[in-house]
Amino acid sequence: MQDQPHNSLFDLSGKTACVTGASAGLGRRSADVLLAAGVRVVGVARRGNALAEWVKGHSGQAGFVEADLSDRACLNQVIEDVVEGFGPPDILINAAGINTREAADDVTPENWDVTLDLNLSAPFFLAQGFVPAMKQNGFGRIINFASLQSFRAFPGGMAYGTSKGGVSQMTRAMAQAWSSFGITANALAPGFFRTELTAPVFDDPDRAARNAAQTCIGRNGEPEDIDGPILFFCSPASSYVTGQVLSVDGGYTAK
Repeated sequence: MQDQPHNSLFDLSGKTACVTGASAGLGRRSADVLLAAGVRVVGVARRGNALAEWVKGHSGQAGFVEADLSDRACLNQVIEDVVEGFGPPDILINAAGINTREAADDVTPENWDVTLDLNLSAPFFLAQGFVPAMKQNGFGRIINFASLQSFRAFPGGMAYGTSKGGVSQMTRAMAQAWSSFGITANALAPGFFRTELTAPVFDDPDRAARNAAQTCIGRNGEPEDIDGPILFFCSPASSYVTGQVLSVDGGYTAK
């Protein structure tokens, strides 16, 4: 195999991506990072109005599919709609998620199901649906979103932590199943970033400060801290990296 020029290691021009949870938070940030790198992006989320507004700023390069990914019955239609927009995606970023923040004694069957369906089942079945075209092309990138709770327990995290522990193992299993076809599967495990999902944490300044102090760097995450890891996992630079969970947490899990 010939050495790649350094300037091509992160070249994503001509690629197509599907990003779930693209209406807000780290999903939106991931979609914007890929658009800036020349990738055509189809965003998927429940909030069609937010996605439509986002697409306006990226005419011809971005599209969207409005869907509730916790409804497994809609996933085949989502796959068809994504492909109809820009063709089969080379990159799948599974950033959509939910955290009901219920104590173990209060978890309801309904909230358990919606948490596992959105955080764990949807990423798998979307990947399964997109993989055949990735195999045919000999190239694919699957990036899942794990969590600090993939490794440790937090109060009120019974359902969420269970789903994110599953994401970590699912990522390894995806790598085992598909990496021989040129498809890598990796996961990012963000620390505390200010997003809609973590609003209850940042609404408590003392708690946010304690989380920042727990990191090695001494602060909580900013949206731009996810940019480099996303580009790395999507690009040729990570072609020999698969089945890994990268903590993007300022060293929170190192202490």
